[in-house]
Amino acid sequence: MQHPSTMPATAPPPIGYPPMSQPYVQGPAGPAMLGQLQQWTTGLWGCFEDVPNCFITFCCPCITFGQIAEIVDKGSSTCGTSGALYALIMALTGCQCIYSCSYRSKLRYQHSLQESPCNDCLIHCFCETCALCQEYRELKNRGYDPQFGWQGEKMNQGAMVPPHMQGGMTH
Repeated sequence: MQHPSTMPATAPPPIGYPPMSQPYVQGPAGPAMLGQLQQWTTGLWGCFEDVPNCFITFCCPCITFGQIAEIVDKGSSTCGTSGALYALIMALTGCQCIYSCSYRSKLRYQHSLQESPCNDCLIHCFCETCALCQEYRELKNRGYDPQFGWQGEKMNQGAMVPPHMQGGMTH
């Protein structure tokens, strides 16, 4: 196994190595290094910027979490599975924030976002609903459609276009 400093810039460091000083971000050609961390596109307390999502997240955070997790996992997990696991952890232990904060960290890593206003786990422990809403808005602002999950991302990329979005009339 190569040491991270000798690995090509297109691959993230192997598991077990400490994070590198310059984060990786997911781009159209795969992961790439950036020299500077980016700001979140919305603030942590901007929940009312998307009122329907705010309401859903307040009433049933497992739905929003599942939508976020499916996109962050790039379709390797489903919204339903992640949301159900979140709900189970919430029902059994009340410590779902430990599970959800790991996805905030993954999202930050993928998009080279700053860890702000404080540590990911603290944000999820004390502001779970606001954190989920912010992550949902961040994905929307970056071109994903969390309502449609990873399949929605494929539609946006042109890999699969539903009939109502195709050019011309359908009969």
